[in-house]
Amino acid sequence: MKPNQGSRRALWFIAGCLLLVATAGEAQNVSVGVVLDMESWVGKVGLSCIDMSLSEFYEANPHYNTRVVLHRRDSAGDVVGAAAAALDLIKNHKVEAILGPTTSMQTNFVIKLAHNSHVPILTFTASSPSLASHRSPYFFRLTHTDSAQVAAISDLVKFYNWRQVVLIYQDDEFGDGILPYLIDALQAVNARVLYRSVIDPTPTEDQIEEELYKLMTMPTRVLLVHMLPSLAIRLFAKANEIGMMREGYVWILTDATTNLLGSMSSSVLKSMEGALGVRTYVPKSMELDRFKIKWKREFVMENSVLNDPHLDIFGLWAYDAARALAIAIEKTGVKNFTFESPNRSENLTDLQTLGVSRNGEKIGEALSKTKFMGLTGNYEIVNGQLQSAAFEIVNVNSNGGNRVGFWNPEKGLLSSSETMTVIWPGNTTAVPKGWDFQTTGKRLRIGVPVKKGYIEFMKVKGTEVEGYCKDVFDAAIATLPYDVPFDYIPFALLNGSRAGSYDELIMQVYKGVYDGAVGDLTIVANRSKYVDFTLPFTESGVSMIVPTQANSKNRAWLFLKPLTLDLWITSLCFFVFIGFVVWILEHRINPDFRGPPTHQISTSLWYSFCTMVFAQRETLISNLARFVVVIWFFVVFVLTQSYTASLTSLLTVQELQPSITNINELLTKQSWVGYLEGSFVWGLLNSVGIKNLKSYKCPEELDKLLKLGGSNGGIDAAFDETPYLKLFLSKFPNKYITADPTYKTDGFGFAFSIGSPLVADISRAVLNVTESRKMNQLQMKWFGDQGNSWSSIPKVTSSRLNLDSFWGLFLITGTASIISLFIYFIIFLRKEQHTLHHTANEGSNSSIRSKIRALLKIYDKRDLTSYTFRKSNPPEVVDNKIQANHGNPVGTSPNSNYLLSPSNDSIHDTNHEFFRSEDLNPSNQAVEMVVHTTMEIVHRS
Repeated sequence: MKPNQGSRRALWFIAGCLLLVATAGEAQNVSVGVVLDMESWVGKVGLSCIDMSLSEFYEANPHYNTRVVLHRRDSAGDVVGAAAAALDLIKNHKVEAILGPTTSMQTNFVIKLAHNSHVPILTFTASSPSLASHRSPYFFRLTHTDSAQVAAISDLVKFYNWRQVVLIYQDDEFGDGILPYLIDALQAVNARVLYRSVIDPTPTEDQIEEELYKLMTMPTRVLLVHMLPSLAIRLFAKANEIGMMREGYVWILTDATTNLLGSMSSSVLKSMEGALGVRTYVPKSMELDRFKIKWKREFVMENSVLNDPHLDIFGLWAYDAARALAIAIEKTGVKNFTFESPNRSENLTDLQTLGVSRNGEKIGEALSKTKFMGLTGNYEIVNGQLQSAAFEIVNVNSNGGNRVGFWNPEKGLLSSSETMTVIWPGNTTAVPKGWDFQTTGKRLRIGVPVKKGYIEFMKVKGTEVEGYCKDVFDAAIATLPYDVPFDYIPFALLNGSRAGSYDELIMQVYKGVYDGAVGDLTIVANRSKYVDFTLPFTESGVSMIVPTQANSKNRAWLFLKPLTLDLWITSLCFFVFIGFVVWILEHRINPDFRGPPTHQISTSLWYSFCTMVFAQRETLISNLARFVVVIWFFVVFVLTQSYTASLTSLLTVQELQPSITNINELLTKQSWVGYLEGSFVWGLLNSVGIKNLKSYKCPEELDKLLKLGGSNGGIDAAFDETPYLKLFLSKFPNKYITADPTYKTDGFGFAFSIGSPLVADISRAVLNVTESRKMNQLQMKWFGDQGNSWSSIPKVTSSRLNLDSFWGLFLITGTASIISLFIYFIIFLRKEQHTLHHTANEGSNSSIRSKIRALLKIYDKRDLTSYTFRKSNPPEVVDNKIQANHGNPVGTSPNSNYLLSPSNDSIHDTNHEFFRSEDLNPSNQAVEMVVHTTMEIVHRS
């Protein structure tokens, strides 16, 4: 560098310093206290960052009218020391705000002092949620509250499907504050806190060791640690020493420890290797990188004994907190920062002699409105609390920790972009299952029901247990990749008799008397409130079973049973209706539908009923009639096929007719109904209104009660679960049958205490067993060939067809018929509208009745213009008749089927006289033409 250039830079530097000094001389100094544990790492880093923050802030804003002057006090890590330091700063130095103190316990007391003096407290390290209970407008927590991280922790537990957690925390305000929030968050992801290990903040090595050995005897291997780093270091050192950092264990750290991993030695980190931790996420920025370099250089110069220091999140929060306070003080615009002195009295204590800041409230309001981009990202204070941002999930190693996941409030837990693999304790990548029964020294107590009937499912003889359900459970346990020691404990009294119902056995599991229950336990909603069930291993449902009865009577009228009365009547009415519609549409143009009235009626009905077997002989001419009949053909086809299928079903099961077909008959007749003793079916039957109930204990007793019948001291029907009914029917074939209704249940399952980690693994094991040959082998062992025929047991339901199944078809047919008739009459009236005019011209006496009568007369005659009649007459004859019909010449009536005599205008019916068109041969047609011509000449003359 050239000398002149160096001189110029020196001059600029000196001028800048003089300007800064001159400006500072004009600014007003504002006293601010700092209360920290000066000998702790957090205290040293925090104080250095506060000094650098204020220095850089006023260097960037030399025009500000205020300057923060710090008064430092060392709390010496003691609550009393922190309180004494705060008291001295408020009383003797009249500070307008206090940065600190360090711990939550210290802050708890200092808040009260500051509140009385209206001095804002800004802590960047005290994170206990319980501090918010003071609700002081002068308390500002400029760090994340511990409750902000519980959602990230619970999502982590959920991600790995851990169901039980042990909490390890220190016994003070800091440790207790997070508990309610953490327990609620874990319960929200279906995990529960199995045990809470409380450790004194200053324990001996023996106390830590004793507590850890207690945890080793528990099956849960997910350990969540929430304590200050100084205590956490001792805990992990002892855990590593006694072998609790081996494979199978899961250690989770809260951010109180994880945020300081960078400042820990490699030996300490080695004792924590494999643990997962939640750490506050700080977005990268050029400003942050610049500050870290500058801070490290200055910190090493001030603390020469430390090598390569690490700037943690608490230092960054201290930097931003000092800046926020400086901005707020400047925003108040106050020119005179003073205290209001209390009334002097000789009997006042030191606390009562504290003054009250005149500007504390203004500073607090300004802090609440302060927003800026700090080293930690967007910096915003809401209700005295720094707003929470995101967290990162780190995997502890000897170098500190690798980020393996990311969490934010909007998207929850996300995989790390670096896609790193978690290295668990024991240097393994296999995800721990979170629990282990092998080292607990405790065998599971599995309760089994004692019963007399259906012993194929579960049989207890003394202390020996056997049965289908027991074998399925043993097979499922055998497929697990780990050993689960357990013992079957009969749920019985001292004399060997049953100790209670199935529901009472479930309650014993809920109360902790048994760790689980194995047997023919039905999964129902009410029981699931107290235990967790595995997936079912049998079919589900509750059905009714009734005796069969001979069906020899009324066999002659069996053909009427497929259809209900309303469907028979509706079908008959539509057969008649379709015959009527076809007759209307075909009468004028089809000779088959003409003739005497009796002939026309019989033909129409004959045609309609013949559609049942598609044997009609008459040919339809009208397109509208064809349209109606095609739709009717489809309806008849569906009806006949359904009738045939229903009748076939009735004839096939004629020997299996139930004595009672549905539950409504039981309710109407007040019949006696049976249920298995101790079963939940009793409550189900009561809920549907059945009052006459009688219990049975075994299949043989059920058979006896059904044989007696309700009128002879027995029962008329019984309700039981599907597996029991299948076994009963296989023992007593062709005597009983199941009938509707079937109530849905979830089958048999194994029960464990709520939150048991065994439930998920055994459920998967049950699936493996049920899909393998092992299940068929077990069924053959206990039920023989009967087990393979269970799916084919007969069941009777109401097979009669009713109108509800076919009303849509009838609706379509009726609609099509009405539309066809409407179209036909519109065409007919347009074609014969001249008749209405002719009738109106005959005189004033014409009425609607006469017009209708005239139209009916025309309708009753043939429509000679139709194709049917045109093809049987020469064109000229038909044309003359058409002309006579529409032109109305002399010698013809307006009706096409009548001729007028030229002599006396007498009317001759062409349907019966010589001039009937279908009777004319060619010679007669010539004669008719001559006659017509002659009549016209005579008329004109």
